[in-house]
Amino acid sequence: MTLLYADHEVAAALDAATTVDAMRAALLAAYEGRLVAPPRTAAPLDGGRLVLTAGHLVDDWYGFRSYDTFGHPEGEQVVVLHDARTGAVRAVAVGEELGSRRTGGLGGLAVDALARPDTTSLGVIGSGRQAWTQVWAAAAVRPLREVVVHSRSAARRDAFAARVRAELGVPARAVTSPGAAVAGRDVVVLATTSPTPVLHAADLSPGTHVNAVGFKQLDRSEFGTDLLDVADLLVTDSPAQAADYQPPMLAATPPYAGRLGDLGGVLAGAAPGRTTADQISVFCCTGLAGTEVFLLDALTRVTAAAR
Repeated sequence: MTLLYADHEVAAALDAATTVDAMRAALLAAYEGRLVAPPRTAAPLDGGRLVLTAGHLVDDWYGFRSYDTFGHPEGEQVVVLHDARTGAVRAVAVGEELGSRRTGGLGGLAVDALARPDTTSLGVIGSGRQAWTQVWAAAAVRPLREVVVHSRSAARRDAFAARVRAELGVPARAVTSPGAAVAGRDVVVLATTSPTPVLHAADLSPGTHVNAVGFKQLDRSEFGTDLLDVADLLVTDSPAQAADYQPPMLAATPPYAGRLGDLGGVLAGAAPGRTTADQISVFCCTGLAGTEVFLLDALTRVTAAAR
């Protein structure tokens, strides 16, 4: 029987620790060649595109995620999980929650792998769904004692801080400028829709880890080359996808491309991670193809165990 999950069911079953663990397994599988994850593809349509990402965990499952760029108010993503032995559809998730938690889990994994072990503070620019899951996942891997948030809307940033306090039990406050959000923080999250930089690298303290979740392309990016210039450690979850961006991803262009490493390699111990407390590390999230399906598979296991 095919399992069908809506957003409220995903939210009820997938906690942050489970999500981060699933993303750790996914990136290790991709690095080792067990997860086949080609760069995303898109079909141009009249007025928008239908985008597809697919993955195959060899001898276990294959599947895909699809979403569109039409911008409809009720637009939803679909994630489909097939059994690799029979081809049967094992599960389908409809909505936004699985994809958002997937991205949050990748960010939490990057924090766990690259941020200083003594990390306790986080600054976030952005107050939407992606910003929330980044903080949600980071709180599962580090004992946060303070979250500071800035976004353009005073009401939204105040509500975001209130949600952090209520749901995560972490002291949180809203501030009126990006610089105030990031100065002195151990971890900084950029999760905006801004096509121009919202961060000045000069505002970062030595030892900061940065998760960049929003636009990061040559013609539109929420950060500038000043961030890449100060980064002692620059990684992504999929170098292949980073190189395939059109227009190119900023970190995958000269002179940065030669320094852009694979987070999966760091996790596998094949590439160095943070080596000193004062290094600035930057994670440019591409959303490795197949990770939504990987998380849907984990969700089926969680719900099966709960029955």
